[in-house]
Amino acid sequence: MTTHLALLRGINVSGHNMMKMEALKTMLENIGFTNVRTYLQSGNVFVDTDEESASKVGFMIKQEIFKVFGHEVPTIVIAKEDLELCFKNNPYFKEKDIDTKKLYVAFVSTTLKKENINDLKISQFKPDEASIDGNRIFIKYDIGAGKTRLEGKYIEKKLNVIVTMRNWNTVTNLLELYNG
Repeated sequence: MTTHLALLRGINVSGHNMMKMEALKTMLENIGFTNVRTYLQSGNVFVDTDEESASKVGFMIKQEIFKVFGHEVPTIVIAKEDLELCFKNNPYFKEKDIDTKKLYVAFVSTTLKKENINDLKISQFKPDEASIDGNRIFIKYDIGAGKTRLEGKYIEKKLNVIVTMRNWNTVTNLLELYNG
């Protein structure tokens, strides 16, 4: 049995793609997932399954959400190791007195190369900063996520990928939940 974490993008945000977590949980159990657990109302779902392929699990979840709720919801499935690497590889933790409220992780649907950072043209968002690490983009906002144009839709457009973002508090809590 493998535990997967599905990160659903854009549900229950500003009245769009609304779904109750209990209904989502029931839907996932009905297609064979077990030990389904949700965190917050923003699309963080743990599932257990015999299926080891994260991409297959993501496809199954996305397909069933569309069938049951009628919402096209991009879904990125990550492993516990992905969250652990967030803590190990976050370059902003090297800074003294880092304000974790301004740290975000953009989880990306594919592995990026370090040089993809040039495609994002980060310099136009200064003093915000970003760093690519595989299928994650670490972002440090100067003021906050609500005051910038460096957000998921921009990243998706520039890199032609699917992105879902989580703040550092959520990343921390998700890892704690993964650890049980």
